[in-house]
Amino acid sequence: MKRLASLVFALILTGCGGAGMDDLRTFVAESGQDMQGKIEPLPEVKVYEPFSYEAFDLPDPFKPRKLTAAGGGGGTQPDLNRPKEPLEAFSLETLKMVGLLSRRGVTHAVIKTPDNTVYRVKKGNYVGQNFGLVTQIGDGEVTLREIIQDSAGDWSERISTLILQE
Repeated sequence: MKRLASLVFALILTGCGGAGMDDLRTFVAESGQDMQGKIEPLPEVKVYEPFSYEAFDLPDPFKPRKLTAAGGGGGTQPDLNRPKEPLEAFSLETLKMVGLLSRRGVTHAVIKTPDNTVYRVKKGNYVGQNFGLVTQIGDGEVTLREIIQDSAGDWSERISTLILQE
């Protein structure tokens, strides 16, 4: 029975072929006659110009450089032999200025530590972990001159302030 089914199927397929595809073959042959491909010309090859690298005398941009002070050698350095004051145990960010006192012409700033201890400081006292010397006490702020060390080991100064907290 399977042979008979496959024989019938083969006869049907041969009957479908023939002249029915002639119009398709003609269409495909005629449609490609008018088309001609156009290829763009290759771009002009530029002549290679070698580059001479002459930056061997320049400093390496990936290595840290030391800044030289205009005044000469040494620069500013903190006094490491002086006794530490109590407020030098705290970083400047954790301290708060909470008030001002004036006594016998000397103005004191009232500084509060993270453990809620209150200290009085005047001009000349040290505050913070970066050798911060109190240089001025104004109405609403304390100005400090800090001496910090950079990654190259050099010391430099920066001015910081503690602002009165309400």
